Amino acid sequence: MLDWSGYDVTREFYINDAGNQIQKFGKSLAVRYLQQFCGEEAYPLPAECYQGGDIKVLAGEFAEINGDKYVAACSGLDEEALFASEAFETLKNALVDYALPKNIAALKRDLGKYRIDYDVWFHESTLHESGAVLDVVNKLLELGACYKAEDGAIMYRSAQYAAKYGTVNKKKTEDGTEEEAKDEVLVRANGIPTYFAADIAYHYNKLAVRGFDKAIDVWGADHHGHVARMKGAMDAIGLDGNRLDIVLMQMVNLMRDGKPVRMSKRTGKAITLTDLLDEVPIDSARFFFNQRESSSTLDFDLDLAVRNDSENPVYYVQYAHARICTLLKALEAEGYTVPAAGEVDFSLLSGEAEQALIKKIAAYSQVVRLAARDYDPSHINRYLTELAGDFHRFYTACRIKGEERPVLLARLKLADTARSVLKNAMTLIGCTAPEKM
Repeated sequence: MLDWSGYDVTREFYINDAGNQIQKFGKSLAVRYLQQFCGEEAYPLPAECYQGGDIKVLAGEFAEINGDKYVAACSGLDEEALFASEAFETLKNALVDYALPKNIAALKRDLGKYRIDYDVWFHESTLHESGAVLDVVNKLLELGACYKAEDGAIMYRSAQYAAKYGTVNKKKTEDGTEEEAKDEVLVRANGIPTYFAADIAYHYNKLAVRGFDKAIDVWGADHHGHVARMKGAMDAIGLDGNRLDIVLMQMVNLMRDGKPVRMSKRTGKAITLTDLLDEVPIDSARFFFNQRESSSTLDFDLDLAVRNDSENPVYYVQYAHARICTLLKALEAEGYTVPAAGEVDFSLLSGEAEQALIKKIAAYSQVVRLAARDYDPSHINRYLTELAGDFHRFYTACRIKGEERPVLLARLKLADTARSVLKNAMTLIGCTAPEKM
């Protein structure tokens, strides 16, 4: 929507390949690898590790390639000694180096199937490797936004800068009550930066280093408490927090027969986007996901998404486009082609249904601007449904074939214009506009 509205847009995916998350990933893989040769009893998987079957698969692949070359160095150690050992660290790093690119490739493939392609895949690890994280921390220290605690940790005056943007995350006190978080750790006493420090460095990279005028993040709604402090951090480091906009996405409830669906029929586990696209046409998935504004929870009706009737909104819109295409071909066979605007007497389009369709077509550019302004593609979805409805009513009320030539050409031009806008808007939200159905 933004690029269609004239903005220069770069689409970027942020890969969390550093910090606690990647450490947990590596630890999970390493334990599963050792289990390949020594059994699960010898190396039980800690509760904090990732439990998914995909971890087993990746560890198994790695074992097939590398054999047991990492096992001996890890043998004979109790759990605490094992996880602290250099041998286990070496194994973790080797597994992450093998598995992470495969996971990223799979992510790119699955998103590509959904018709999402990113211009940039930004690795969090590059911020640490380049020293950008510590550079940002030092800058905040120089600006007085941070200070060193007695234990050596570097603390950020979060509440001071976040206040103008709302409430920051709250934390539990010893008596179980909640209090607003005050100062937050950016660098731990052991010298390791927190994920918040990396987040600040990433947005500083976007806005200051690479010079984007605006950064738009898409987060899960569970991160709402992070919004104010992230925007505040931009102010703290000398940028404008209003240059960072954050879209919070609410949950999607998958429904079948009016009941929630939480498990994949294929795997018996949580439903992934890949699982969904195996069951639901891509056009339906994209249209349904865009139907609600990001601030609203979406009930995704799996039964409705596969129906080929007017109750399915994407079918309803696509049918309108296909209906026009069929009409154009039929008239072309009779020697009528879509006229140029200068060849049409538009004053003949004075009927109620004709005027309603004209007004709806004329509103399209404004709808696109609204969608871009609000970061809300549901504006486009509602418009498409309304435009399809206005065309169907026009087609029912206003005969085209068999009319006098001036009226026929005027109505033919109007129908073709509706077809063009329908296709344009469907393309905008990543859906197809078939010519036959």
